[in-house]
Amino acid sequence: MGSGVSRVKTGSLIGTGASLDVETVGFKPSALMLINGDSDDKLTWSETMADASGHKQLKAGGSSFITSGGITPLSDGFTLGADTDINVDGELVHWIAFE
Repeated sequence: MGSGVSRVKTGSLIGTGASLDVETVGFKPSALMLINGDSDDKLTWSETMADASGHKQLKAGGSSFITSGGITPLSDGFTLGADTDINVDGELVHWIAFE
């Protein structure tokens, strides 16, 4: 991207409890933040992290780096893995993607 301007896009999805592809971002994210709207638990990922990983912060306390069930970038979006705190079946998940 020659202009030096980065894009930011936001959206929401309903968790499934299983891996879920979100291909509506329009670019390959370099960083993502996901927030479970019911629990306020957060999952962040950046391009310096491995696929399916992320840093998780729980509203109830504690944080950890996860190495499976996290976020994997796609050419037009990302895959949210089956993390049991973020991707909960039937719960709203908000996301912010940065290019």
